Amino acid sequence: MVCPVATLKRRAEFLRIAQGCRKWAVPGLVLQALPTNFGKGEALRSAEGRIRVGFTVSRKVGTAVERNRARRRLRAVANRVMPQRAKQGYDYVLIGRRGTLTRPFNDLVTDLETALKRVEAYTTQGEGESGGK
Repeated sequence: MVCPVATLKRRAEFLRIAQGCRKWAVPGLVLQALPTNFGKGEALRSAEGRIRVGFTVSRKVGTAVERNRARRRLRAVANRVMPQRAKQGYDYVLIGRRGTLTRPFNDLVTDLETALKRVEAYTTQGEGESGGK
């Protein structure tokens, strides 16, 4: 079953993930992953079993236009990869890098899949459902 992806919005959620996460950097992005129930708060228990993703790009990447473009590219990659390949019950943060802007889209997809494997949050649950594409 493909799980819908929810978006992290609050700064406290980003900080919680950054504090106790597993992290992996690849040329196109940095991935941080943390089980949703890690903090055991009431709000976190209600989110268990879902995939939640946050996106951030620092000023080091470039101007506001470039940062927004990087965030859009990360969102597109996450929407393509996360529902089929990411473990449910985890919170993820995708951090944009300068390479996010110029890297080919297929390479960004590969980068995200590699990072998911490295933080041990990769699953193959969607392979049988894709119909052999």
